[in-house]
This record gives sequence, C-alpha cells and structure tokens, in this order.
Amino acid sequence: MARAGMERWRGRLALVTGASGGIGAAVARALVQQGLKVVGCARTVGNIEELAAECKSAGYPGTLIPYRCDLSNEEDILSMFSAVRSQHGGVDICINNAGLARPDTLLSGSTSGWKNMFNVNVLALSICTREAYQSMKERNVDDGHIININSMSGHRVLPNSMTHFYSATKYTVTALTEGLRQELREAQTHIRATCISPGVVETQFAFKLHDKDPEKAAATYGIMKCLKPEDVAEAVIYVLSSPPHVQIGDIQMRPTEQVA
Repeated sequence: MARAGMERWRGRLALVTGASGGIGAAVARALVQQGLKVVGCARTVGNIEELAAECKSAGYPGTLIPYRCDLSNEEDILSMFSAVRSQHGGVDICINNAGLARPDTLLSGSTSGWKNMFNVNVLALSICTREAYQSMKERNVDDGHIININSMSGHRVLPNSMTHFYSATKYTVTALTEGLRQELREAQTHIRATCISPGVVETQFAFKLHDKDPEKAAATYGIMKCLKPEDVAEAVIYVLSSPPHVQIGDIQMRPTEQVA
C-alpha cells in the first residue's frame, strides 16, 4: 500500500478542507493510508468521524482527526490553525479542497450567492494558504506542499450561465497558485505549490448546484463515465510523491468521454 516517494511524509500533518465527502474525503482516506496524520475539516464533522473510524478499523497506518470549521468565517480558520499548532505542531501539507457553486448568473444572480462562492473558493483558500505557509516557516519546514483543488472551469468558460461566476472564482485559483509558486521562489523556499483541475467528478457537487432540479443534477453524471473522487485523490498522491526537485504546477484531468 505504501507508495514510492511517500515515505518522507509518514507521520507528518496534512490539512484537508471540505473533508466531509466527495474529493476531500477520498483525499483524506488516501493520505491516512500512506501513514499521514490528517486534520479533515468541514462545517459538519459527522461524516469525517465515520471515515476516521473506518480508517482506524481498517488498520491504516495514519490517523484522521475531524475538525469543525466554517471556512466562510476567518476567525474559525485562524482558530483551527491555532489548535493544530498547539495540539499537533503545525501543518506540513495544506490541501485546499473546499469549494462550492451556486446557480447565480452574471445578469440576474444574487449578490449573496456570489459572495458565498468568493468567500469559500477564493478567500478561504487564500487564508488557509497564508496560515499554512506561516506554520511551515515558523518551524523551518522547507519541503512542505500546498495543493489547490481547482477545476477545468479555471481554464475555460462553458456556455452555461449558471457556472460563469463559479468559473471566475476558479480562474482566480489558477492565478493564485502560480502567484504562490512565484512568491515561494522569492522567499527562497523549497515549499511547492500545485493545483489539480478535474472535469466532471461524480460527487454531490451537481446536486448542490441544481438543488431545485435533482433530475438535472443526476443527468450531469448519467451521460458519461465520470471521474471518481478516488481518481483525484490518486493525482494528489502522485503530486506529493514526486521528488522534491520536481515542481508540478497543474494537473488537468477529465473523463475520457467529456467533450468540453
């Protein structure tokens, strides 16, 4: 089960945001399987507690620590990092996975919907990145890794009005990841920055986007063989297991049958 290149991460701490389901849960599980200590955070932690129990009963070498955090609230985020510092030392890997989409178009969308997307997809990601870097810096960690779970929507705009603002937030993640890479170089550190940009992944994402039209949500996943959350988790393991001198900037991945 141990993957080549992952040995150096055994026993170290990874923070995974949005770990209550979908991609976040799959990433958390994969890291625990590789022997990491994982803090999985979300607004509700019942699912994470169940996953932690599953990982323990399966005998995985790492541990999963659930943490309740509302990522739209900066005080919550800062409190979480403070707790990680006092209880576990600090963060060595930060995986900014949490994200959301609301069906708020540019011409008639609600400001509150736009703010919700911006607060989680952009601001929370940036706050977690800043705090993770500071955590690494204060402990002289020079080989840490910050991974942003982006989207193919951060690289092209689909002719779907309900995803245009969401796409704008993901284009921002593309720019933030490259900006982070440049600033880490300016700081003369070997901490790496990567984003992973999946296309359609079969999760609860579409059901939350089309919460008033579950048939439309189901159709999103029914027209092709979609990516699974485990496929994205596999990409995370690949990125982390790459040699320290290798900087992977972005992984773009789609279902083979996806057109756009």
